[in-house]
Amino acid sequence: MTADLPHVTHNLPAPCQGALAGSDDDGHPPRILLLYGSLRPQSFSRKLALEAERVLQHLGAETRVFDPAELPMLDSVPADHPKVQEIRALSLWSEGQVWVSPERHGTITGVFKNQIDWLPLEEGGVRPTQGRTLAVLQVSGGSQSFNVVNALRVLGRWMRMVTIPNQSSVPKAWQEFDAAGRMKPSPFYDRVVDVMEELVKFTYLVRGRSDYLVDRYSERKGAAEARALVAASEAVESPGAAKA
Repeated sequence: MTADLPHVTHNLPAPCQGALAGSDDDGHPPRILLLYGSLRPQSFSRKLALEAERVLQHLGAETRVFDPAELPMLDSVPADHPKVQEIRALSLWSEGQVWVSPERHGTITGVFKNQIDWLPLEEGGVRPTQGRTLAVLQVSGGSQSFNVVNALRVLGRWMRMVTIPNQSSVPKAWQEFDAAGRMKPSPFYDRVVDVMEELVKFTYLVRGRSDYLVDRYSERKGAAEARALVAASEAVESPGAAKA
């Protein structure tokens, strides 16, 4: 038990980096970005994100939580808007991410989707999400559902992320947090701890190897064909240039 994790009553060591990381890993803490999907003052997705952050910090991760307030709707402002630049920079900084959304009308909220929509699949040859690890969580006001975590998995796959097997769905979230905003001890809390522990382990496994893991035959083929076209074009142009 630690002061910041009073409900962790058994041993929870940081994952063994030596057993997971590559031989060339420099040993820096895993960098984890957390996103949540509600602007309500008493947002339960935010509370769950902050609870997950505490576990991640205990496990040795460096964390950032993005505040979606004042992030404009997609395409309503240029991409140089400060909040847009902030979330894109945080995504590039991260090695893993945690996505937490409430369930609304059977799926993720617009607030959450807007954050992902602002993250391009590619920008200037850099992909801000590709190869990063991802953990998905949801909160519900009623009975337990998996609609949101399933939708988040689809998004993670589309964003070319490595989504870990474990996940967390917290039903009747209003019953699971105390007046101070802390999650109460329960099997739901234990699952959150499990998911964060697994995320850190997978992040050690993947980081430094993500470029190789997501290297695709079709993209290598396309790049080779593009280079061949450029070379052919230069060969056609060069005799004329020499003659001139």
